[in-house]
Amino acid sequence: MTLTKLMKGSALSALAIAMTMTALPQAAQAAESASEQRNQRDRDNRNDRRSERGQERRSERGQERRSERRDNRQEQRSERRNNRQEQRSERRDDRQGQRSDRRDDRQDRREVRQDRREDSRNDRDRDYRSDRNRTYRDTRRGDRDDRREWRQERREDRRDDRQDRREDRREYRQDRREDIRDANRRARYYDGRSWHNYNRWDQRRWRADRRYDWNRYRTSNRSLYRLGRYYAPYRDYRYRRLNIGFRLGNLFFGSRYWINDPWQYRLPEVYGPYRWVRYYDDVLLVNIYSGEVVDVIHDFFW
Repeated sequence: MTLTKLMKGSALSALAIAMTMTALPQAAQAAESASEQRNQRDRDNRNDRRSERGQERRSERGQERRSERRDNRQEQRSERRNNRQEQRSERRDDRQGQRSDRRDDRQDRREVRQDRREDSRNDRDRDYRSDRNRTYRDTRRGDRDDRREWRQERREDRRDDRQDRREDRREYRQDRREDIRDANRRARYYDGRSWHNYNRWDQRRWRADRRYDWNRYRTSNRSLYRLGRYYAPYRDYRYRRLNIGFRLGNLFFGSRYWINDPWQYRLPEVYGPYRWVRYYDDVLLVNIYSGEVVDVIHDFFW
């Protein structure tokens, strides 16, 4: 009995020892996997924090660069404005100097003619006193000379006045062209919340870029440009050939007429208030805040 119990106890002890020995590696493996998971989570968290810090630094650098570029553009605009004002003031001073010079010249010529008339009158009086037989013809000749000099002086004055007016008109047109050029170079639009600056659309620059050769691309992708029937916003509306500068009604450039992926048709990307819009078989670039057509391609679609 004692031997049997002893053997049973030894068997149970061996079984317990075996189970313990098998359970220890599993527990160690589980602990190791848990530690690896914790390490992986820590690494992921560190990577996330590092990427967030990197994004923040990049965004800060981007904002700094944008602010620097904005400040540089403002400084350049202010410098150009100051240069134009200085040039205008210089031209105005030059014109005033030229006018004063011409005025002085006219005054000098007038004084010379006046002196000449007085000399001729004195000569006539002296001749008349010396020669009592002076005829009426000589007197008329002297009067004609005086009238001729007066007419000549008047013509010169009118000529100078016309020249001054021409120079004023030329200077005014030059200043107006510069103002219009500056206004067209930079424009603004309001999106309902704030004002934004944007560059005016240049319709010639993108056509010179070979990336946007839509005509050649359409030759090899004809089905892409076959969009089907166009439904106008008005029932009785008919096609009209539109050109740059025309102002559309807002229903013609609603979101359902927008070309959301211009590159699909090899058109350049737009910015600011501009949108590519389908108009029958034409494609228009429209300023959606004013309705102005700033670029147009006729017979773009099939």
